[in-house]
Amino acid sequence: MKKFGESLNPTFFQQSPEDCARDLIGCRLAWKGCAGVIVETEAYAAEGDEACHTHFRPSARRFIAEHPAGSTYVYLNYGVHWLLNFLVKGGATDGFVLIRALAPSEGLEQMRVRRHRTRETELCSGPGKLTQALGIDHSMHGMELAHGLGLSLSRSSRRVRANTIACRRVGISREIDRKWRFVLAGSSCLSVGPGAE
Repeated sequence: MKKFGESLNPTFFQQSPEDCARDLIGCRLAWKGCAGVIVETEAYAAEGDEACHTHFRPSARRFIAEHPAGSTYVYLNYGVHWLLNFLVKGGATDGFVLIRALAPSEGLEQMRVRRHRTRETELCSGPGKLTQALGIDHSMHGMELAHGLGLSLSRSSRRVRANTIACRRVGISREIDRKWRFVLAGSSCLSVGPGAE
């Protein structure tokens, strides 16, 4: 079993979105009694990235200006699924990291009730699935890591960067060639495998 020690603080998010997305692989995300290991992320840059919300949503640009690094950016995707992102700010480039998949580790029974699924691999294997499993919605939008409130991110004592694969982003129609999706090699909880794009 992996041991998780150091809690991530806002300074962790003061790097490029790409580096932050890669470094979040293998970290533990916990929210109100449920938790999992992050196995898939996706990076978006505030400037020069047409797939980022800042390209077409003034509210996203305001969010970056008004919130500190590490704040949660939660939005409703296609009117169906809430998606969880973290604000990356203060490094070479600002932007967001979308949490795409978790390997569930705690609160599985509650996740199963919310998801109406029993297999672990079906609980958090997608950005909309994991927010449903963890009970995340718009009430979490703008939350700061430093405030706690049931949200925590912690780093594994065992580094996984060598086991992280960079892939093309999925589920978007613009800037699809950027290899800014990061997955944990061999994980059975990914939304899309590394060779499926």
